Amino acid sequence: MFGAGDAHARVMLVGEQPGVQEDRQGRPFVGPAGKLLDLLDRAFAEAGIDPGEAYVTNAVKHFEFTQAEPRRRRIHKAPTLRETTACGPWLAAELALVEMELVVVLGATAGKALLGSSFRVTQVRGTVLEEEIHGRRERLVPTVHPSSVLRADDRQAAYDGFLSDPNAAARLLA
Repeated sequence: MFGAGDAHARVMLVGEQPGVQEDRQGRPFVGPAGKLLDLLDRAFAEAGIDPGEAYVTNAVKHFEFTQAEPRRRRIHKAPTLRETTACGPWLAAELALVEMELVVVLGATAGKALLGSSFRVTQVRGTVLEEEIHGRRERLVPTVHPSSVLRADDRQAAYDGFLSDPNAAARLLA
């Protein structure tokens, strides 16, 4: 599954992988984490970034899951390094196609796909990085994946932290 948005977007949001709803609908961020992405859009708008100027995609292009009995529900499974690497050419093509000014890295899997296995979102979230990505110099702002807010014990604190990171992006695009 490829991303969605304008090829002239100012911002590219790179997530982990499609979830069950995204897999079924063939569009990124339409499931529960997508609801938080709507809130991120609001945070971008409040920070002066037009959410319509975003391209949204995932580092891994397929939904990795296990079957749960008895209803055979599909349970999210973290993608392997091999799967992330295999999807790298598609992500590189999107990075080359979209003329963005900034990449917002949503979570550890996206960060590792773009920046290598030593990437740690907790160490660099909300900061501005300038890195060589697939042969191009890119500016990136890492943050946690929206789904981490849904799994947090203290959702309000996680949500507040999640929304603080667009400010770094807004300062860059101002």
